[in-house]
Amino acid sequence: MTSVTRQPLRAGDDHPVVPGPGPGSAAGPVVRLVARHPTFVLLIALLLACVAVAFSTDVVGALKTGGFDDPASDSVRGRQVLAEHFRAADPNLVVLIAKPGGSVDDPDVRTVANRVTRRLAGTDGVTVAGSYWVNRLPQLASRARDQGMLLVHVDGDEDRSADRVAVLHDELARDDGPVRVSFGGFTQINNDINEQVTADLATAETIAIPITLVLLLLVFGTVGAAGAPLLIGIFSIVSTLGTLRLLAAITDVSVFSVNMATALGLGLAVDYSLLFVSRYREQRATGTDTETALAGTMRTAGRTIVFSAATVAVALCSLLVFPQYFLRSFAYAGIAVVVTTVGAALLVLPALLALLGHRIDKWALWRPRPEKPAFWGRFAAFVLRRPVLTAAPVILVLAFLALPFGHVRFGVADDRVLPRTAESRIVADAVRTQFADTGSGATVVVAEHWGGATDARTRVADYAARLSGVPGVTRVDSMVGTYQRGSIVVAAGRPDSRFVAGDATWFSVLSEVEPYSDAGAGLARAIRAVPVPNRVPVLVTGPAAQLVDITGSIGSRLPIAAVLIAVSTFLLLFLLTGSVLLPIKALLLNTLTMSAVFGVAVWIFQDGHFSDVLGQTGAPLAVAIPVLLFCVAFGLSMDYEVFVLSRVIERHEQGADLHTAVVEGMSSSVRVISAAAGILSVSFLAMVSSGVSLIQFFGLCAALAIILDALLVRPVLVPAFMRLAGQWNWWAPRPLKALHARLGLREHG
Repeated sequence: MTSVTRQPLRAGDDHPVVPGPGPGSAAGPVVRLVARHPTFVLLIALLLACVAVAFSTDVVGALKTGGFDDPASDSVRGRQVLAEHFRAADPNLVVLIAKPGGSVDDPDVRTVANRVTRRLAGTDGVTVAGSYWVNRLPQLASRARDQGMLLVHVDGDEDRSADRVAVLHDELARDDGPVRVSFGGFTQINNDINEQVTADLATAETIAIPITLVLLLLVFGTVGAAGAPLLIGIFSIVSTLGTLRLLAAITDVSVFSVNMATALGLGLAVDYSLLFVSRYREQRATGTDTETALAGTMRTAGRTIVFSAATVAVALCSLLVFPQYFLRSFAYAGIAVVVTTVGAALLVLPALLALLGHRIDKWALWRPRPEKPAFWGRFAAFVLRRPVLTAAPVILVLAFLALPFGHVRFGVADDRVLPRTAESRIVADAVRTQFADTGSGATVVVAEHWGGATDARTRVADYAARLSGVPGVTRVDSMVGTYQRGSIVVAAGRPDSRFVAGDATWFSVLSEVEPYSDAGAGLARAIRAVPVPNRVPVLVTGPAAQLVDITGSIGSRLPIAAVLIAVSTFLLLFLLTGSVLLPIKALLLNTLTMSAVFGVAVWIFQDGHFSDVLGQTGAPLAVAIPVLLFCVAFGLSMDYEVFVLSRVIERHEQGADLHTAVVEGMSSSVRVISAAAGILSVSFLAMVSSGVSLIQFFGLCAALAIILDALLVRPVLVPAFMRLAGQWNWWAPRPLKALHARLGLREHG
């Protein structure tokens, strides 16, 4: 790498004087392009942004709301078999017809019900599986008999079924007059989530962008310097949304990734812009011209930006090991955000600075006074004098926050991620509390090739009796009749056509156990353990089986993702530091921080504290969200680790002792980190305004992880650890030292 001669540090300097290339040295081609043709670069960026905006106008509508399932799991394949052979056994739409203060048998209710039933039955791809007014099944009427329901199956994947339901909803749903018609079920939940996410996106941007601009003005002190990061953030967001829209045409992408793209795009843009502009100002303070200042900034801050972006991207890439497209979508969105933000920070931002020139400090609200000792430098010196006294309380606080994580329960997202006022949530709450068991949440066992032999009925009877004997099972319905506690209670004279299609058959296993719970998961495992006559292959599906498969799939791949994150982070930090101890320290501190964040998540989102404020219902944590949160927050924490270590190492390699290197490195880096963290946390906290609890969970916990890292871990635990480790901070085996000498990456050339 190119060597840069450093001027010695002077007492009282917050930053070393970093000369740019001399008059005879040549700036790189990128610097020459942006410094000499900034208008051209900005016009190209504007053109790309306009194309991205035009392309991503319907991005939310093109994305999907599911993606929590493993496509290869038994529960998914079981649903596919049911949809192919027994559509009526897999209702994905619930139509609730209610007359408050009246009866489901009133003539006006029956008139509305018949009209809705005829319209549904006459629609291609729609099958009415059950109706109180047709089948007279008592479980399809509420206990108060003021509500009745239709169970409906709508053909097609998530997109096609959702489109069909949206058309039917616009025509049939009504919330006025004495008789009300409401839609619920899986497809309507998806439509409500899409609508809510679209509204939430606009709300979050309305909150985050003005607050971010105010904070940028306070941090930079001038309108020109503050506006640049905001423009970079907007460019990053629209570019990422365009990328997601393109990916949606190729593969499944989750609609929830849009929220992370906006928050992370704005946050990383501020992070990198703060670092770049701060270095650029240092360069300009030495009296160099714009091109020379940009060249020096690119060699220093530019390298740190690329390196820190790599740590974020690596953490997000680990999500690709999971088969659920919900998690993979965040990898797509995160990588797109990182790439576009780095490109904007290293091309568009320098072009803006070149165009502004000295005008970057025009319209100043206040002017920083660098001659005063930096607060964070003085704080680091205090921590270095008392490392144990300052670090111990922080560790105790983080450990205390982590305590609730000891009773965490994992589940699967359902209608309760929506606000209580959402239509599908209202329907689901009514079904749960006001109706007897309708069987819509039953565990289903399906056999595609049961066989048509003469002993098929005998084998069905034997298997149904065994299933009904499983502890927790209240009833099993099959083609030969209904079973309870191992005995038949209602016999079918001939095979019930609802349960037979050629060689295929299915069993409805009902229970009073909550499906999305530990008890429900245990019941699904017990059902799968029941021996099948003649070892006929069967598939167990339904909500309880779905929970088992999702948690099992994610749990089996979680160690792989964790190892990938740990190994790749270790290697990247080793290339930066040349140390074995510092990367291990970073991994341990990040693990401690994330444990505290997960503890708070359990206390709020599982135990239900502040549920009235947030408008959400305490429930087991959707198993995919903590995994997502860990990868994103871990990557951002490593981002800040690079910011700190790059400055400390720079001072150390200039010959400063450990105390001086840490104090001066913290003085110049932590103020950037604290400002960036404050602004980034605003982007994530804006997500708390969402009506979807999954987005609230992610936004609040990501913001908490950033705040804990910036205010406790970086300024307290990092210098305390380095003080206690002493010269061991830089230790590595001799072969690794030689490797670092050849391949090591540094912020300064």
